[in-house]
Amino acid sequence: MSKLTIALDVMGGDYGPPVTIPAAVLAVQQCPNLHLILCGDQTQIDAQLRKAKFTQTDQLEIIHCSQVVTMDEKPASTLRKKPDSSMRRALELVETGEADACVSAGNTGALLTNAYYVLKTLAGINRPALVSALPTFSDRKVFLLDLGANVNCDSEILFQYAVMGSVLAEQVEGMVNPRVALLNVGEEQIKGNDTVKNAAQLLSEAPGINFIGYVEGNDIFSDKADVVVADGFTGNIALKACEGFATLVLNEVKSASAESFFTRLMAKMALPLLKRIYSRVNPDQYNGASLLGLRGIVVKSHGNAQVDAFLYAIRVAMREVDQQVPNKIKHKLEIVLS
Repeated sequence: MSKLTIALDVMGGDYGPPVTIPAAVLAVQQCPNLHLILCGDQTQIDAQLRKAKFTQTDQLEIIHCSQVVTMDEKPASTLRKKPDSSMRRALELVETGEADACVSAGNTGALLTNAYYVLKTLAGINRPALVSALPTFSDRKVFLLDLGANVNCDSEILFQYAVMGSVLAEQVEGMVNPRVALLNVGEEQIKGNDTVKNAAQLLSEAPGINFIGYVEGNDIFSDKADVVVADGFTGNIALKACEGFATLVLNEVKSASAESFFTRLMAKMALPLLKRIYSRVNPDQYNGASLLGLRGIVVKSHGNAQVDAFLYAIRVAMREVDQQVPNKIKHKLEIVLS
């Protein structure tokens, strides 16, 4: 990979610079060809760099921003009232070509609104979509979209999401002819509402898209599909339900292992297996939802991400830059819509 530049909204998220700056330091230490532009309050940035004892600043550039988008602000008001926010400046660097991508852990609604305003969508794309890679029963990943960018989607938008998800799976994960499915209440063709049925018809006729039909919620992680498409309302609920169940299972294991000497002993014996399982489902390594469909690369980190998770989001952006994902989505759309 040649030299690349990524703009970071270092003020975003629940923790801001105490998380984003150490992650930035780790990123440049691990990648000599990486240049990061840190957008945020210079005083706080400098303090965190001193704390990290980082002195090789040739890979880091600081742009002082006088405003911060908070996690509870209304998205539309940030456009009018905060033109010098760290989020807005990071996006503008992508728009001007000074940065290859932007990473933010900030207010999701504000990031979507500002990114749509600053970068605009690719020709043939009506609305951007949030997509993330998730684990499956096998070694493969599954890309789920939309995760909440647009709660109301017609069949044409679902079709566009499927095209973008297929390109992402192929280019970022190296999947050959990725399997694309629509999330539905059943696998039978008669199931679902008119929007899903019409989207299925469009996908079945699209050249270059390996559409395999419908999957249900319990099959998201079963490796039946490489890309699962839903409207933002359904996709977000599916994702949050899975995250909540994973937390429940983890808490139950912890609680059960502390009940008695015998359960503590059994838990200790099972520790190597539990660590191996956790390494596969550790949410940190799936942090970084891509905002697809824009004329630039934007990656959204979880707001509560810790250092390792934010570092993973930076790596997601690096891979998408390396594979030139927006250009390949544009090319795929030209083929499919021709």
